[in-house]
Amino acid sequence: MKVLIVDDEPLARARLRRQLTQLPAIEVIGEAENGIEALTACNDLQPQVVLMDIRMPGRDGLSVALELAQKPAAPAVIFCTAYDDYAVEAFDTNAVGYLLKPVNQAKLALALAKAERLSLSQQSALQPVAQLPDTRSHISAKSRRGMELIPLSDVRYFIADHKYVTVYHRYGEVLIDDTLKELEEEFGGKLLRVHRNALVVVDHVVGLDRAALGQFRVRLADLQHGPLVSRRLLPDVRHILASL
Repeated sequence: MKVLIVDDEPLARARLRRQLTQLPAIEVIGEAENGIEALTACNDLQPQVVLMDIRMPGRDGLSVALELAQKPAAPAVIFCTAYDDYAVEAFDTNAVGYLLKPVNQAKLALALAKAERLSLSQQSALQPVAQLPDTRSHISAKSRRGMELIPLSDVRYFIADHKYVTVYHRYGEVLIDDTLKELEEEFGGKLLRVHRNALVVVDHVVGLDRAALGQFRVRLADLQHGPLVSRRLLPDVRHILASL
């Protein structure tokens, strides 16, 4: 896999190059120290993957990624940055990874493996950035591992408990800063309120299961237990499920 490194800090580029030499089937075909050089290098070298910083003099990494995303057979972009507050914007550029500096070797390998799985046909099928809806494709959360980005396609439901909202997804759970109201307003018909404290992702609803005391739980794909349905909302939930 051919990789281009883009970072305005020589030491950061050197560290990434050393890490990449320890991974199999990776070829570093070039380096660039700013956004303009990155675009030129992409045109000349045709990398399959670009490891790119976000904050750089002149054109930043986000604007470069947006331009690259418009090109046919665009390279996969993995951001390597010291800042965790650009995660949502980064994934709106169709980036396949977001790594915080100092970049962890294992996480770098996972991000590259993901980029490799993204075939050219899949890349060409991605919606052009200019036509993306005003909704996120990922939910961002801070955890002990740093910034996590969970694809909405992996999310099953959201539960509010006092000041916090927990995202339950295929591989676990994590706290986020969004409120249920904000999520409902942003994602609209993709989410279904089943309780005053619970929203489920409609595409992953399988059915209803009986719970204790005559209550029902939503049955969701890949999860053993879903959230309870309030008695007040049960008729509406059943009506919506019947139409799916």
